[in-house]
Amino acid sequence: MAKKVSGGRKAAKKTDHPKPAVSLSTLKPPKGSRHRKVRVGRGMGSKLGKTSGSGDKGQKSRRGYSRRRGFEGGQMPLHRRMPKRGFHNPFGVTYSVVNLEELNVFPEGQTVTPDLLRAHGFVRRVTDPIKVLGDGELTIKLAIHAHAFSASAKDKITKAGGTFEVVA
Repeated sequence: MAKKVSGGRKAAKKTDHPKPAVSLSTLKPPKGSRHRKVRVGRGMGSKLGKTSGSGDKGQKSRRGYSRRRGFEGGQMPLHRRMPKRGFHNPFGVTYSVVNLEELNVFPEGQTVTPDLLRAHGFVRRVTDPIKVLGDGELTIKLAIHAHAFSASAKDKITKAGGTFEVVA
């Protein structure tokens, strides 16, 4: 009579050996984390002999070759093909502008500073200086500090009884 085999898997053997304690003599790097350096130009048996993986001839196969940024193999590079238009002033200042009618939300007699304008969301960019323009009417008396004012803004601020101060 044939023996009946159940399952198909063998039961795992239980060992009474505890895992060895970790010590300096048993430390090893994880498997696959360390590999040997590829040594090029060490003969035909090394897979990278003769030309050392650089291919045959040409500028790119020579020692010391490095291509400059934007180089397109002698073709006119993209940054030189694009047309240049107008004039870019390297010393120009871009202001974030605030109109006078927007400042009517502040309480009477408050000092409005650039930090306060940024905190209330009137100005998004933190680095830009602030210029107050005279669009709309100022109905309350305010002390306004900003980096620049238009002439009409200055007139309207003084008419409303407020003051303006140019911040450096």
